[in-house]
Order: sequence, then structure tokens, then C-alpha cells
Amino acid sequence: MKYHQITQEERYAISALKKLGFNQAEIGRELGRHRSSISRELRRNANPHDGFYRPEIASGMARARRWKSRRGSQFSERELRLVNRKLRKRWSPEQIAGRLGLTGELSISHETIYRYVWRDKALGGDLHKELRGSRKQRRKQHNSYDSRGRLAGKRHISERPASVKHRRTLGHWEADTVVGGDSKDCAATVVERKSGFAMIGKLPDRSKLSTSKRLKVLIRRAPEKFKTMTPDNGTEFHDYESVEEATGVKFYFATPYHSWERGLS
Repeated sequence: MKYHQITQEERYAISALKKLGFNQAEIGRELGRHRSSISRELRRNANPHDGFYRPEIASGMARARRWKSRRGSQFSERELRLVNRKLRKRWSPEQIAGRLGLTGELSISHETIYRYVWRDKALGGDLHKELRGSRKQRRKQHNSYDSRGRLAGKRHISERPASVKHRRTLGHWEADTVVGGDSKDCAATVVERKSGFAMIGKLPDRSKLSTSKRLKVLIRRAPEKFKTMTPDNGTEFHDYESVEEATGVKFYFATPYHSWERGLS
């Protein structure tokens, strides 16, 4: 059977199921994965600083490992010197890739040449000065600002009372969504920070309207037990204001891609 890499959605599901007390075998069954795949994911991609498993950090570590395994060995020193000489002659990466491909000397993409140039700059080299036109580094997709999924006006986690961070009082919850590995079925989960008590509600889909509707139902089971809610930055929580209006529970959001700020992630 061919192995398929763990997806970002599965990483969020692993994190949420761990919070709910599922062991590796149970998580594997929920996601349709062998327990060894879950064990390997938790072992290799846990935060090296504190040992906790956080989806965003796990994805970053996996991407870095894949990039590191591919870099450097694909092209020889002779081939890189050939690219270097063309750059010194003020050829553009597009021209170099096209000409070397036509002559059969080297099969290399212009994007790979750009990465080579910017890696050279990071190491103190000056190849970037040979590029014509704009001298600014081309923004990589994973480093550029991405406005998708961001919502202006959210209450930042730094505004949350200090007692919430230190789990001194009850009534402060964290929210997530869990998606099945081979289906569209998903669920909303809320976990009380001090006690660890959790509630789960099934969702017909991962839309913001379905999520906000389910959160209202969960909160109304015991409204006196809810004071604040800290979800992740997923777009499914973008209707949070309607939940605040209906229940009086204040929502706080961690900095995007800093899920560890929430504490339970």
C-alpha cells in the first residue's frame, strides 16, 4: 500500500483528538490511518522546545524536512558554476533555464535558479546584484502575506484576562474543528481550559454558519459555565460575532500561525 503524507487537516484532527484523550490507535482509526503513522507524526513533528504537538508547527517541520532532503544534491558543482557564469553575464534566470534546456546541457527551472540566488545572498554572496530589473527577492508563497482566512477586527489574545492564561478560574474555553480523514463529516469541539472538560457537536460542513450555529447550541447547554472562547484562526470561526451577540461569550484569537499562544494547542 502506498504511503500518503499526513495532511494539514489531519494534523488539526490529531491535535484535537489528543486533547480529548484519544490514544494513537484510536486516532488512527478515526482518520483511517495505521497507528504507526500517527506515532511517527507525533514523534517527528512535536515542538522540539516543549514536546507538545501543534498542527502549524508540525506542518512547518515537515515542509522543512522535505526541502532539506531535496536541496543541494540535485545539481553538481560543475552545473552550478555553469549557472553562475550565465548570471555573471547578466542573463536572467528565465534565459538561463531556457537556453540550457534547449542545448541539453542542464535541465533546471528558473524558480530553482532564483532559489539558488537568494540562498547565495543569505550566505553573504552577491549573485543577486547580477539580476536585471527589480532587486527585490521574489516572495515565496509560504513567506508572503496571505490575506485569505484573515479577518480584521478580531479581539487579540493579549486582551484576554491574565487569569485565563494561568487557568486560575473556570469558564474559559478553547474551540477547534475536527475533520474525518476520508469523509466530509466534521465536528466542533470545545475544551474548558482549567478542568479539561470537553464537549463535541457534529457539523454538516465546515462553514462559518454551521460552526457558529453549533457553538451556540454547545454554549446553551450550560451558559453559566462560559465566559470566554479562544478558537483557532480558521475561517469556520469568522461568524464569531453572531455567537457573541447570542450568548454574551467573548471571543479571543491568537496571532495567526502562533497556535501555541492558546495553551492547549
